[in-house]
Amino acid sequence: MSRYAVAVLACFPVLAGEFKVDHVTVAGRDLGAMRRALGAAGLPTENGGPHSNHATEMALLSFPDGSYLELIAIQQQADPAAGAGHAWRKFLEDDGGPCAWAVRPADMAAEVQRLHAEQPIKNGRRRPDGVQLEWETAQVGPGNGTFFPFLIHDFTERDLRAYPSGKPLVTNFTGIAKVVLAVNDLDAAAKQFQIAYGLPAPQRQEDKALEATLASFAGTPVILATPSTKKSWLTERLQRFGEAPCAFVLRRAKVSKQITWLDSGKLGWHLGLE
Repeated sequence: MSRYAVAVLACFPVLAGEFKVDHVTVAGRDLGAMRRALGAAGLPTENGGPHSNHATEMALLSFPDGSYLELIAIQQQADPAAGAGHAWRKFLEDDGGPCAWAVRPADMAAEVQRLHAEQPIKNGRRRPDGVQLEWETAQVGPGNGTFFPFLIHDFTERDLRAYPSGKPLVTNFTGIAKVVLAVNDLDAAAKQFQIAYGLPAPQRQEDKALEATLASFAGTPVILATPSTKKSWLTERLQRFGEAPCAFVLRRAKVSKQITWLDSGKLGWHLGLE
């Protein structure tokens, strides 16, 4: 199926609440190493526990607006078959970093129908303190949250998933501000978001720091990025992982007009602060 196969959707403006980031996911081989790298950047995480898929485990950095940044890796005692069949296998095995994002619709069934999404699949995890979490997710188009965000709906209290310690882990950042998606064709990718979510034409700009041409949709977290040069980190990333998130941006409590990028060499992936 083509990345751009979701083109028969009803086109109408999406409600702001439907497009608020629930969480973003960063994948790698070593959960401990990822946690230490974020910690060294002044961004603490807490253990979220293993998923019930017998493949992955996670840690998270939660924010006051309810969103969180998830670090995910293969469990030490993972079922080989479960790991091999995981949707984000390449990102997990190759320290791919940003790999997916999710939104939480007000009406899961209605949004699944509107977006022609796959039928929801139940999942969950047990927190280190023994609390069992249950939810369901639905994939929209090809890739599980690698282009369009996947949908998530909680059966257990949502705050139990977002706040293992009962409160946001940091207060100097309020949440996930932007999801930067690496794409091959900026026009085609923008058209898909316009069709799926009833968005106006995006604003375009050149970004020297990312070596990319960007298309952003006002009032949404979506930024599309295509390489501005043939030899850049973004070109190489597209070749390795295909179209998928390539960077995330956190919102400071005191918002800046410009995005500051952390040292990707030390962090292992691209994370911006605005």
